[in-house]
Amino acid sequence: MGFAHEYATAVMRRGRNPMEPADFVPDWADRPRKGKFFPGAPSFPLPDGGCADDATLGRGLFGERGTGAFTLPLLGAMLRDSYGLTGRRLAVQANSDLGSLPFHAQANWSRGTASGGGLYPIGIHWASGAGGPLTPGVYHYDTPHHRLDRLLSGDVTGEVRACLKDLPGAAETDQFLVLGVTFWQNSFKYNSFGYHAITMDIGALLQTWRMWSRAHGIHLGSALWFDEPRLGRLLGLDPEEEGVFAVVPLPWSGTAPVPPPSAPGTRVRRTPAEKSRRVRFFPTLRRVHEATLEGAADRPAAHTLDPALALPAGPGDRVPLPAPDSLNIPVRRALRERRSSFGRFTAHVPLDAARLAAALAAAVAASTLDSDTETSGGAPLTRLFVFVNHVDGVPAGLYVHDRDTGELVLVKAGSFGLFLQENYFLANYNLEQAAAVLVPVARTHAVLDAVGDRGYRLVNASVGATAQAVYTAASATRTGCGVALGFDCVSYAEQFAVGEQDEVPLLIMMIGNERPHPADYRYEIVAP
Repeated sequence: MGFAHEYATAVMRRGRNPMEPADFVPDWADRPRKGKFFPGAPSFPLPDGGCADDATLGRGLFGERGTGAFTLPLLGAMLRDSYGLTGRRLAVQANSDLGSLPFHAQANWSRGTASGGGLYPIGIHWASGAGGPLTPGVYHYDTPHHRLDRLLSGDVTGEVRACLKDLPGAAETDQFLVLGVTFWQNSFKYNSFGYHAITMDIGALLQTWRMWSRAHGIHLGSALWFDEPRLGRLLGLDPEEEGVFAVVPLPWSGTAPVPPPSAPGTRVRRTPAEKSRRVRFFPTLRRVHEATLEGAADRPAAHTLDPALALPAGPGDRVPLPAPDSLNIPVRRALRERRSSFGRFTAHVPLDAARLAAALAAAVAASTLDSDTETSGGAPLTRLFVFVNHVDGVPAGLYVHDRDTGELVLVKAGSFGLFLQENYFLANYNLEQAAAVLVPVARTHAVLDAVGDRGYRLVNASVGATAQAVYTAASATRTGCGVALGFDCVSYAEQFAVGEQDEVPLLIMMIGNERPHPADYRYEIVAP
């Protein structure tokens, strides 16, 4: 067994046995930037494609796989809607950082994609070849300014293709988005736990792109297995403190020319400026990252994951749900409206069961990433348990969701409000007031046994994708939503009685109605 098994167990038990360093306290005054800053790099403003509402009506948030292609305006729009800053928000809510948000240095800027702790640590690189609209090279997306910083001139997409090793779809394009992470941008707050949160963030962003592209009639796949050390060298990343977590080939309008071979030693040589005066390194995080680099270039064969896929719902009394509320709204609008509820739930009015059904349908639609390792048409890696507190027409209790029929299968009847609150670590949510709490579980250790330690990234990315889909569906149906990692996984596993199946509860997703007439301030940077 590799170190990822040990890390997964430590994450699950961290509510009872804190992860090292147990005495760590974040230095918020010395926090890093949320993104990279490259002084002196040539920059180019990106278009955002305008408001594509008319084009996306009829496809909804989870449209069918399309055959369209990207242009520069479409790429700019997707980057803006997914990871660009769209506005500033202030609200009276229950999160612990409320007192600092009115100050500009701690401002809370809204984005379409969720992130653990609102940290947004993912760096987006664009490797563009001769078939693209700009000078071939490597660009970095500057999220605050919605622009591209050119880090390298020259067509290196042949090197990117070589790192992907015959990935389907890669040979037909010379345009690639590459997702990288600088660990300090997350670990300054979460220390060793940061790797767990980062890998979920990757899935959340991939799911946003998957929804966005399908709404525009384009299909995007993603690669999680590739020659990561080689690609990291090309991007000029520090192999111990940074990682490359996903590559997304972009279908591009026009015919992609064959890229020339890269000159030996070609790589990005610009280095980002670090804001923190002191950068700390965490041995546990470094060890799990090294473990997930093992076999990075050896993509598992089809059906390798089959022994680790999610189990069926099982027997029990069944509660049918009504047809889900429509998610046929423009994807841009849903992403711009996405936010966390932070304790504003109220049980005064039960949630309409059709809105619960919509959240569950979104979770099912996001249960696969269209990645290079998953087998099309197979079962997903996760299944959902659902605590029902206050849903109209659905008795309170613990259920498991049947992804095939849409029904809820009763596990235990009764109220679980006290259990939920007692096993939540923070004070920013009253879980009993949420209408329902959705909990994805995965057979993490079985995945690691099947595909090696790199499977840890796949499991967490799948869960992050589910969280982003539920967030966005809640936005579309005007339902409050919040996602949290601060809960006692062991108590949940005991409540679900999943020990024999080795299933691990990985996060909690709360949905419900919110208190009316909230005290909110919103300033939109760009028109919604």
